[in-house]
Amino acid sequence: MPNIKSAIKRVRTNEKKNAQNSHVRSTMRSAVKKADSAVLNNTENASDTVKAAIKQVEKAASKGLIHKNTAARKKSRLMKQA
Repeated sequence: MPNIKSAIKRVRTNEKKNAQNSHVRSTMRSAVKKADSAVLNNTENASDTVKAAIKQVEKAASKGLIHKNTAARKKSRLMKQA
């Protein structure tokens, strides 16, 4: 643990931001997996789950958690499957 006040605050803010980023990244991955399984199983709400997954991918890209080209590739693959 650091001794300097600004460094202590930096540790706290980094922990909070890391928790937020982890949540968004995890939510994105879960949504993509759900969309993949929905498309493979030909469920009736597959298009809705794909839309939700694309929304999560765009959200992660806008926050800088994944690169914009990675987001484009993920969206393209989801749409190709659907």
